[in-house]
Amino acid sequence: MQNILSIITYWPLVGALLILFFVNKESSRAIKTIATFFAGTGFLLSLVLWFQYDRSAGAPTFQFIERFSWIPSIGVDYFFGIDGIAMLLIVMTTLLSFIAVYSSFTAIENRQKEYYVLLLMLETGMIGVFCALDFFLFYVFWEVMLVPMYFLIGVWGGPRKLYAAIKFFLYTLAGSVLMLLAILALYFFNSSGIPFLGIAGLGNAPSFDVLQFHQIGHLIPAGMQFWLFLAFFIAFAIKVPMFPFHTWLPDAHVEAPTAGSVILAAVLLKMGTYGFVRFSLPILPDAAASKELLIPVITLSIIGIVYGALVAMVQPDMKKLVAYSSVSHLGFVMLGMFAFNPMGIQGSVLQMINHGISTGGLFLLVGIVYERRHTRMISEYGGIAKVMPVYAFFFLVTTLSSIGLPTLNGFIGEFAILLGVANRSMVWAAFAALGIVLGAAYMLWLYQRVFWGPLDNPKNEELKDLTWREQWTLIPLVICMLWIGLYPKPFFDIMEEPVNYIVNKVDPGYFEKAHIEYVEPPLMERHEAPAEHAQLGATEAAR
Repeated sequence: MQNILSIITYWPLVGALLILFFVNKESSRAIKTIATFFAGTGFLLSLVLWFQYDRSAGAPTFQFIERFSWIPSIGVDYFFGIDGIAMLLIVMTTLLSFIAVYSSFTAIENRQKEYYVLLLMLETGMIGVFCALDFFLFYVFWEVMLVPMYFLIGVWGGPRKLYAAIKFFLYTLAGSVLMLLAILALYFFNSSGIPFLGIAGLGNAPSFDVLQFHQIGHLIPAGMQFWLFLAFFIAFAIKVPMFPFHTWLPDAHVEAPTAGSVILAAVLLKMGTYGFVRFSLPILPDAAASKELLIPVITLSIIGIVYGALVAMVQPDMKKLVAYSSVSHLGFVMLGMFAFNPMGIQGSVLQMINHGISTGGLFLLVGIVYERRHTRMISEYGGIAKVMPVYAFFFLVTTLSSIGLPTLNGFIGEFAILLGVANRSMVWAAFAALGIVLGAAYMLWLYQRVFWGPLDNPKNEELKDLTWREQWTLIPLVICMLWIGLYPKPFFDIMEEPVNYIVNKVDPGYFEKAHIEYVEPPLMERHEAPAEHAQLGATEAAR
């Protein structure tokens, strides 16, 4: 277990280098086999974390620690470690990466060697982001991850692929620059201070240790916390994406190849929400809880929920509809996170996983029918359940998962968020519930227009139903939907300590305020109570 995180992180990179240097570009079968093998075994390796993670460890529950000095002159360490939140995201990343590779067999016909190399490199970058506990190392993985996705969209995308790829890259890079400035400010404050701002440092040894910043966050002056939080917020909000930083997302989704859309929705967007959980809330708790920042964040989250749902409802393109649904769903995640109580944050983290599973599945399904008809326009379909019944079944289950039907995963996450948000404000909860209603409306309307009604387009009469390979890309997702929907306890157990740790950072007195001690009187005392006491108790009960 000592180096398991490094093994999981760099295993896909080994496969990418093997394909790059030792496989001829004409050997399509060998390229696909090697890419599938490394992506699949990467998922199996990540399951080791699930079974070996100690759920009973106290907070902070960072485990599988790997650490050694990397660039000692500036205090950079190679520092890997995960808690329950990161572990869940890593397992989801490896599963969706395997499915993305396996689903690309017929979708990608040109430059297959470069495509699979970039896909495996992207997986390494994504896993590294979730493992890194050194800010410098985190930033390296964060930036490295952008390059493969840029090329996946720009080379294998749709008609406006270059526009979408450049827009994605510039938006994310702009946020990354602000994040880098915030990291440097933290670094200097921890060691020597920032003289030109008149801020004295703590005099610690130079370090980019994230956990050390967790411990000194409350010592950062309020003014500095405000600007640091704002810089991190813009960087992570672009990645989420929150309204109004979301405009790159529909273009990137629509133009990306199917596997790119799956990875983008399932994993890359979660890096924004993960950034808030790992950095913004534990390191800058006073700023996060201040009215000057909390109210705008909540307001933008609520606008994102309603705006994303309303815009999704009028989309003529299936892929763009699912893309805007992500804006709405991620606004829901942000709202639960900033409720600052265990149920809200647990629901938020679980909904990150649920969104990756259900929206990743929806993009897969849209990609399957696009391969057959080369159009994603809703008006081009209708009644295709008659010729594609298996496809219609998988689409229905995934749709119901996305809208939060009980017994499926979406319901558990949304219910937990609503509980947490209602505990903080019923007004916030009302807007969140409105988003759920609108989400059901646009998803069910999409399903009705595509699958029911008359089969009046001759081009749809010869559509072939799902192949076994296509079914096997969807079956693991359906299993996850049912598992989380019917038995979510293992996921809540894994998240409990890390979430409590975050709540303690943001609201140190939360658990003391929430704890109500009840002492029941002895049994004999209750039996021997005088009659007038019993009558008084009955009267109080009636009141």
